Amino acid sequence: MNNNKVIAIIGSTQYLDKMKNYADELKKKGYTVHLPKTDFDDLTELEMCIENLKRIKEADEVHVFWDQRSLGTVFDLGMSFALGKKIKVVYLEQKTFANLLRQIEALKSFNNYMSLINEGDKKWNLNIG
Repeated sequence: MNNNKVIAIIGSTQYLDKMKNYADELKKKGYTVHLPKTDFDDLTELEMCIENLKRIKEADEVHVFWDQRSLGTVFDLGMSFALGKKIKVVYLEQKTFANLLRQIEALKSFNNYMSLINEGDKKWNLNIG
């Protein structure tokens, strides 16, 4: 299959292996794929942003792997959005600090929180409470 689409993959470098595997699958389908540059030693932060901007500009679509913490990925997403690129979320980390806060809030009271802590103490032998 010959596909003329160019896809830029952006994301948290902790997912580099996932991004490479995903890129290989896209290449098998005939896409041209731009992965994030991983050898940062020779680039300043500004040069890295410019390099990513070039890759995003050349792309028809931007595919995202995000841990919901990486500010670099947020920056690249903003550039993608501003350039009007189609954005596809491939992987979004579900375990976040924001989710932890929502879970704590859902406990509704300090007593519920302490009860959960005490259960955790017994289950994992943590001796917290």
